[in-house]
Amino acid sequence: MRILVVEDSSVAARVLKHMLTHQLECSIDVAPDLASAAALLAEHDYFVAICDLNLPDAPGGESVELVLGSQTPCIVLTGSLDAQQRRRLLQMGIVDYVYKENRYSYEYVVKLIATLARNRHTKVLVADDSALSRKFVRNLLELHLFEVIEAENGTRALELLDAVPGIRLLIADYNMPGIDGFELILKAREKFSREEMAIIGLSNDTDETLTARFIKNGANDFLQKPFVHEEFHCRVSNTLESLEMVRQLWEQANLDYLTSVYNRRFFFNRFSQQVPVLGQQGASFSLAVLDIDFFKDVNDNHGHDVGDFVLTEFASRLKQSLGQHFTVARFGGEEFVVALKGLDGKRVLALMEGFRERLAMEPFVFGELELRLTASIGIAELGQGSGDTLDSLIKRADVALYQAKTSGRNRCVLAE
Repeated sequence: MRILVVEDSSVAARVLKHMLTHQLECSIDVAPDLASAAALLAEHDYFVAICDLNLPDAPGGESVELVLGSQTPCIVLTGSLDAQQRRRLLQMGIVDYVYKENRYSYEYVVKLIATLARNRHTKVLVADDSALSRKFVRNLLELHLFEVIEAENGTRALELLDAVPGIRLLIADYNMPGIDGFELILKAREKFSREEMAIIGLSNDTDETLTARFIKNGANDFLQKPFVHEEFHCRVSNTLESLEMVRQLWEQANLDYLTSVYNRRFFFNRFSQQVPVLGQQGASFSLAVLDIDFFKDVNDNHGHDVGDFVLTEFASRLKQSLGQHFTVARFGGEEFVVALKGLDGKRVLALMEGFRERLAMEPFVFGELELRLTASIGIAELGQGSGDTLDSLIKRADVALYQAKTSGRNRCVLAE
């Protein structure tokens, strides 16, 4: 990430350069005047430029025009700004403006650039039946480098939510034909939790109850049309920051800190209630418990760094072998468990045999160290109408795992 700082104050330029290079992975070029900025823009492509509005050879904001003319996103630094200048800059299409008041101003610039870097990989779906309104919102989002997808009504928005993976934010207008904003949000929340996607409602309706109704229906925030640029960007940024914080908290609670597969807590929360119901319905469901053979020797002989690498690589291979359809969790130490919904014991046995064989053939390579490791696997199938619980299923899989280990390791055993 290459950043251009157009600033005639050497002190301000040094502060910005120091903060940016220490908090972001980036390289910085500094231009003290308009001529230097023009030369650098001709030579390099920049992710973003930070421009002083008033330079000795460009007192009228010519630096901003230069940067925007090169199709480079522009953040404006200024000591003062009247209402007319503000409107002009926003109409020109700057990312934002920042007053040079104190250190926090520069911290805001660093945070803003980090946000822009994140936005490049963030998909936003805009649902609005007004083409003019969609274009206005799209332009605002693209100024902050979001990847924008448009839907002309609620029905099309639901289709896109199903078809396009990774949408992180839905911006939905209230007044749409067919499926309106409320119904769209309700249907969207059936598919995506608050950890997966944020929602902002929009409306030009004067009904003062709309804000509460939108949020009660599952929206994270609500904006009354018309809105100013800054309010829109702040609401979107705050909503996505909250989404990221919720996601991080969810991951800390539900993912294993080392291997990034699910942890024991998540596994029990997901399947404790499901297993008895699946048994009553006669649905196919199986569990596999896997244990890395002689893992203690890896830690004892090569250290915990190698041991951690083995655990991480084992989890990665297991997920890659099974795809996204089954749930992999680490139960602790070198023991992992897999829930295989829709598969009977014999099919799981064949699947796990394939994984076991590939594991034994492909060594674990850590630097110059090459380790050949195997795994023992116990499998249990949910008995139809048996009254099985998750605990009883795990116990049967553990018994099968014990049989695999006592009969020589590096094998799969299907519990009776």
